[in-house]
Amino acid sequence: MGALEREQDSGIDVSRRGFVATSLAAGFALAAQPVSAQTIKTDSAGLTAGEVKIPVKGEEIPAYRAMPEQGGPFPVILVVQEIFGVHEHIKDVCRRFAKLGCLAIAPELYARQGDVSKLENFAQIFKIVSKVPDAQVMGDLDATVAWAKASGKADLGKLAITGFCWGGRIVWLYSAHNPNLKAGVAWYGRLVGDADELHPKHPIDVVEALKAPVLGLYGGDDQGIPVPTVDQMKEALQKAGKACEIVVYPDTPHAFFADYRPSYRKDQAEDGWKRLREWFKTHGVM
Repeated sequence: MGALEREQDSGIDVSRRGFVATSLAAGFALAAQPVSAQTIKTDSAGLTAGEVKIPVKGEEIPAYRAMPEQGGPFPVILVVQEIFGVHEHIKDVCRRFAKLGCLAIAPELYARQGDVSKLENFAQIFKIVSKVPDAQVMGDLDATVAWAKASGKADLGKLAITGFCWGGRIVWLYSAHNPNLKAGVAWYGRLVGDADELHPKHPIDVVEALKAPVLGLYGGDDQGIPVPTVDQMKEALQKAGKACEIVVYPDTPHAFFADYRPSYRKDQAEDGWKRLREWFKTHGVM
């Protein structure tokens, strides 16, 4: 069964590019409940923040953007969602960047396939996410950059990307895709895997094609991303002579930056955020 047939079999007709999610989730994804008491909440004082629509081939996908109310143009940070989609945590990350003087945008990259924020069952979430083609994601991120340019508030000479979990993998792929990207920071994104029609390459396969320096932040006790695969990526980057860096935090689980979940590790998260800011500063983004 081909990609189109699989999509149609799931009830999603990609031939008409219909969008299932037309607006962003309110609050936190159901699968992420209950929300931890240590959740960071960044206010929108002094910011322009909220949902926008990104034109994509005659239609629109929803996105969350945050930027300072005054001034500009601003450095642009693409924020790529976790497996749970663009929910309150990802929106908060955008506001954190806006407080630093950036235009941060998080497009809903599952918009055609489904709204995972309303699902509690991980098997259902994975079923939707597995149907999101990498080519679609690259195109949607390109469209987001085009939207930023059209807004008149973007300094695209300072374009960067960061992403978490599912989005961490996307950071590596987009850093091999967009020659105008200045830097990327990948938080615990999968590095190796089996190829299929919708996901023909993984980060380990695009090392030679990387066009921007990437900082990878990983947990040494991440059960989904074994340390040997991280070491494999390190070796490939070194062999290719790429100006990338990978940090592995010992005894640290997956999703250690997700302050709304039990996996949150304050010290590692704060160190990673500090490293992100330094990385973007070093590479002319912030």
